[in-house]
Amino acid sequence: MAVLQLKTLSLIAGVTSAVLLTGYSSQTLAMSPFQASYQFAYNGKNLGSATRTLSQSGNNWSYVFVAKAGGLASATETSKFSMNNNQIVSSSFSRTSKVLVHNNTMSIKFNPAAKTITTSKDKENRSFAWKAGVLDELNAELQIREDLKGSGLKSNYLLADANEIESRKFIKQGSEKIKTNYGTFDTVKVVMKHDKPGRETIFWLAPKLDYLPVKVTHQDKKSSYGLLLTSYKGMSK
Repeated sequence: MAVLQLKTLSLIAGVTSAVLLTGYSSQTLAMSPFQASYQFAYNGKNLGSATRTLSQSGNNWSYVFVAKAGGLASATETSKFSMNNNQIVSSSFSRTSKVLVHNNTMSIKFNPAAKTITTSKDKENRSFAWKAGVLDELNAELQIREDLKGSGLKSNYLLADANEIESRKFIKQGSEKIKTNYGTFDTVKVVMKHDKPGRETIFWLAPKLDYLPVKVTHQDKKSSYGLLLTSYKGMSK
């Protein structure tokens, strides 16, 4: 059970990082710091909480996702990057997770000068060729928001993980009104398709909160997981 909870926490953190939608933004707004809190549920039962925090120091940005499922499991993901003409330049990504007394770690270092990306996952090291515009699981979400408010979405986004660079695509499926503990929001519904059957991830993003995900669900065969917004501090329209 604890292992499933931990996988859920990391999965939701990662997949929420790359959301695709169109048509709601009426003006360009610069990216700004925020903090959002969520309720975490497994198979319809509330088991824990999660937070997303974006902070800034000059042109150095940090995006952190923290999730906890009681005293059994926890996960933290951190993305560090800079901005260049509204484009994210990835610097590093890390993930630490814990189930009871068992710890797991993963890190990515982006080195455009050397044209390499180096990764380390539970002491296994890899290196592969760097590509322009490559993102990590967290900052991809922020890049998509910037694109939506600017020149428009790309046909795909390149994301690095521990083993390779992957291309991600998402499908818009209309709009929906979502009720949360923080309020009710008009949202855009976006579905991420998975290669494996029986899996589906859905995001609901609120333009009023600068396209913040206010709800996320993931179905993996007979298991279901979800996040629902409970509080928010940051930009709103």
